[in-house]
Amino acid sequence: MKPIVECFFDEATFTASYLVKEPEGRSCAIIDPVLDFDYASGRTSHSSADTLLARVREENLQVEWILDTHAHADHLSAAHFLRKELDSKIGIGAHITQVQKTFAQLYNESDQVPQDGRQFDHLFADGETFTIGNLSVQVMHTPGHTPACLTYVIGDAAFVGDTLFMPDYGSARCDFPGGSAETLYHSVQRIFALPEETRLFFCHDYKAPGREEYRWESTVAEEKAHNIHLGNNRSLADFVALRQKRDATLTMPKLILPALQVNIRAGELPPKEDNGIAYLRIPLNAV
Repeated sequence: MKPIVECFFDEATFTASYLVKEPEGRSCAIIDPVLDFDYASGRTSHSSADTLLARVREENLQVEWILDTHAHADHLSAAHFLRKELDSKIGIGAHITQVQKTFAQLYNESDQVPQDGRQFDHLFADGETFTIGNLSVQVMHTPGHTPACLTYVIGDAAFVGDTLFMPDYGSARCDFPGGSAETLYHSVQRIFALPEETRLFFCHDYKAPGREEYRWESTVAEEKAHNIHLGNNRSLADFVALRQKRDATLTMPKLILPALQVNIRAGELPPKEDNGIAYLRIPLNAV
């Protein structure tokens, strides 16, 4: 079955969010929605999520799932906001508990943030299946970028999160806590084992040098042949060496510290304090 896929691109964070609809019917899912955040002012807004909501209401759709591919380090998730608006369920990978433990400790919030995944409505295991209307979804655990990364295979489409990018940009960094270039390599081989015509949808695009337009869709065949990091049958040893050398040159994502504090809570902001204001913690000299 071929789902209808519509991308909503947030240029501020270079994030592609998706509305995935069954070909006939009203059922759909939202994947990797963005909660807008202005670091300078500390203000959040829902303009990106409101665009998704407008499309859902315009087409009279039924959002069955709000799915995150992982706990993002580059944008805040709008999953919590959308769940309240749509009365939908939030899903993420079962290994989110490992990420919660790591970052709750970093923020010194181990006594405030439950680390059993209860903030989400469902924690998906590798190989699990579920439905979106008449669409069947297969869950693939594809760690390496983070320990909790998932790929959602929906008909002829696979939503791979940050595991891969467009062929001219390569692959995700693997230097976050619990990340592993070797693990990422093996995860990508699972994706490459899908039918070659499978459409691959990425969570980000940063426009590789020389490319003028943003792009977020490729195929298994294109990635296997042309991905600059993993294509053309690159060996495990060569990829690990390439990835580790590149990761050593990268700075931390601008929003990693506010984003993870919110995203381990399924997109919910920290609770307000006695003055009615919610605060984000920024650990100093710890990352």
